[in-house]
Amino acid sequence: MIDLRSDTVTKPTPGMLAAMMAAAVGDDVYGEDPTVNDLERRVADYFGMEAAVFVPTGTMGNQIAVRIHCRPQDEVLLESTSHVYLWEAGAPAALSGVTLRTIDGRFGVLDVAQLEDQIHPDDMHSVRTRLVCLENTHNRGGGVVYPLDKVKAISAWARAHGLGMHLDGARIWNAVVASGVGPREWARLFDTISVCFSKGLGAPVGSAVAGPRDLIAHARRARKLFGGAMRQAGYLAAACLYAMDRHVDRLADDHANAKLLAAAVADVPGLKLIPPQVETNLVWFEVGPALGTARDVANRLKEGGVLVAPLGKNVVRAVTHLDVAREQCERAAAVIRELKPRG
Repeated sequence: MIDLRSDTVTKPTPGMLAAMMAAAVGDDVYGEDPTVNDLERRVADYFGMEAAVFVPTGTMGNQIAVRIHCRPQDEVLLESTSHVYLWEAGAPAALSGVTLRTIDGRFGVLDVAQLEDQIHPDDMHSVRTRLVCLENTHNRGGGVVYPLDKVKAISAWARAHGLGMHLDGARIWNAVVASGVGPREWARLFDTISVCFSKGLGAPVGSAVAGPRDLIAHARRARKLFGGAMRQAGYLAAACLYAMDRHVDRLADDHANAKLLAAAVADVPGLKLIPPQVETNLVWFEVGPALGTARDVANRLKEGGVLVAPLGKNVVRAVTHLDVAREQCERAAAVIRELKPRG
């Protein structure tokens, strides 16, 4: 079976498993796990930040960022299809007493002009607008790379108005490879950034939050509060270090494979790419009535040996990753092209 449901389905490579088994470990709650400490230093340096903290999941990383930037009755501005809003179970409200104001963008991308009248007045009746959160690459936007000039404009606007900037950079590695814009160039436009190792980089577990030293100290307290403080986590951190060293540049292969799948989708009457151009490893498409529902298409592709994710009544996502080779993607493309209107 060719599994294109998500880039989270990858298994550790033999080299990664060997690195995990060879890891030096200690109690990270005491700050004594050398591999975790090494990973945190590496992540901070990679993004040009002062410090970083290792966390179990990307959702926890984002929610820690909300917590350290905001207080109860504060508000976050973000695009309406952001992961923080759609897929994190209402955590800002449940965990931190923070509300979200969503703004419709184009394939997940906002323009600074859309934000300019969104700040609440300083009034006892209003929430306090405190933070702007962007997502790069933007999952529900089809894996688009946020245009650097738009990020610069939003960052300058936010800082001029005393707002924090957080980047949900779960797939920032894909953005770096696809755009040629370096990690520090992206990160300098934000106060904090969360990154994930268990998607395109192929680690089994793990994310990190990077930022100024004082905020990351606060983040450690929030990690403990949210139940994310771990003990001998170096076995997991070793996989993340291995992934950073060996699996970033190869993301270009995933992007090329995704474009191969996108070409197949474009060839099938009744399927429509959204967005029409695939930039990274995510291929989103709409299913027209002649082909049934997204679930119908997913079931038909499964019969041909291809797993995809129906993520709405008429919306499907296919994701390329470390565990699907070029030949498998060519086979998947052939199966997609075999889709015909229901008889």
